[in-house]
Amino acid sequence: MGAETFEAIRFTADVVVTTTDGQVLLIERGWDPHRGQWALPGGHVDSGETSRAAAARELAEEAGVYATPDELTQVGTFDRPDRDPRGRYVTVAYHLTVLPGTIIEAGDDAVRAEWWHLDSLPQLAFDHADIIAVVRDPR
Repeated sequence: MGAETFEAIRFTADVVVTTTDGQVLLIERGWDPHRGQWALPGGHVDSGETSRAAAARELAEEAGVYATPDELTQVGTFDRPDRDPRGRYVTVAYHLTVLPGTIIEAGDDAVRAEWWHLDSLPQLAFDHADIIAVVRDPR
């Protein structure tokens, strides 16, 4: 039998925040990879934390939107091996719907936070366009 190799897998959570009038919250990344590109709020799940709790925490830290973990609806797990240039990252994505005009404020590692219309999105980092597509058409 050959030697087994183990791949380091990192665990993250992302949040798709949409408004009832068709906007989505994006942050401009202030760090590599994809520095300067737009992405969903999200980040690493801390030790002892659930992905849902991490999603709520990251949303508050990066965009100033406060939601309880119970307000977030899980939309899927994204684990394509090449989805992140840093190595193997598995993310659980969540969705939150808010009212138009919800105040956002970039914080933590985000340079900017802005509302974008779902029909005119910029190029997104990672596989975040795929995650948004699942929210738009859950099938």
